[in-house]
Amino acid sequence: MIARALARGAPRPYRSAVARFLVTGGAGFIGSHVVEYLLRLREQVVVLDDLSSGRRENLAPLGERVQVVLGDVRDPAACAEAVRGADFVLHLAALTSVPRSVAEPAATFDVNATGTLRVLEAARAAKAKRVVLASSSSVYGDSAVSPKVETLPPNPLSPYAASKLAAEGLAQAWARSLGVPTIALRFFNVFGPRQDPKSQYAAVVPRFVTAMLSGGTPIVYGDGKQTRDFTYVENAVQALVLAVRQGVPGSVYNVAGGKATTVLDLLGMIAKAAGAKARAERQPARPGDILHSHADVAKARKELGFAPSVDVAEGIRRTVEWYRRETRPGVAPAGPATVAGPSAMAGPGGPQPTIEG
Repeated sequence: MIARALARGAPRPYRSAVARFLVTGGAGFIGSHVVEYLLRLREQVVVLDDLSSGRRENLAPLGERVQVVLGDVRDPAACAEAVRGADFVLHLAALTSVPRSVAEPAATFDVNATGTLRVLEAARAAKAKRVVLASSSSVYGDSAVSPKVETLPPNPLSPYAASKLAAEGLAQAWARSLGVPTIALRFFNVFGPRQDPKSQYAAVVPRFVTAMLSGGTPIVYGDGKQTRDFTYVENAVQALVLAVRQGVPGSVYNVAGGKATTVLDLLGMIAKAAGAKARAERQPARPGDILHSHADVAKARKELGFAPSVDVAEGIRRTVEWYRRETRPGVAPAGPATVAGPSAMAGPGGPQPTIEG
């Protein structure tokens, strides 16, 4: 499992004593991997979520090792309850789909921007040591510059991208004016186990994988020559935990595999791993989608110590194997692997969260 690979002999990058973390969106795709990893390091973890897109199954095997606060990040009372006593906040809760943001722009902005405001204010009141939030490569828009560097002027093309840019602006302002140390990580197309393939707004990797494993035909929007810097979830977890103690407060960092891959090449990799033919149904490009996205991660390497450990091909292989296991007849969906070692925290094993992906 990802958390086991990351935690095996891993030092705590933040401090030697046990720390208390709030993870918003902790039952979601990236969030549940982060929670599992932190618990393997024997940290205390609280999750805040409203279950709008997270899954109970993602955290169920962790039992009382994680405390869960059922609530919306836009609710100041829920944020205040969840952040009480936290040393660090990892803010991953969001509405993450570009197509969904075009259909629901106001809701997307409200959750992603207003929700970030509420989290920052709660963290300030609780005197948290740092807030690390998930931003998105979509803030760059369709700039012709490649690879994308953090100094590029933002050019959001969708309500989702605009909401993430607004969240970054809030984090920078709270760091510079209100003394809340923040780091924003611009994730590039994170993929891996537990990513939901069923939503109408599902990301490309789980849609392709599940279609091929079931004998279906994936849909490619546009000509398939658009590029993405696909990032295996283990790399994203690594960056999040490094950013807890490394990096300059108020800064933004690209987090990616550092390699551009076309959608058609991705289709071929998934087909090879799944033992299927690389066939696809073509449909017109979607509004708000960008053509090319490739990250320069030099700043994250230098200031965070970030080094992607899993490349796209290996990440695809692991992801396909996970979905293959999960879709076998008679096999119940699995959550995280059981966390070994003493309990990081006793707390209610109640309901759980939203995500960032």
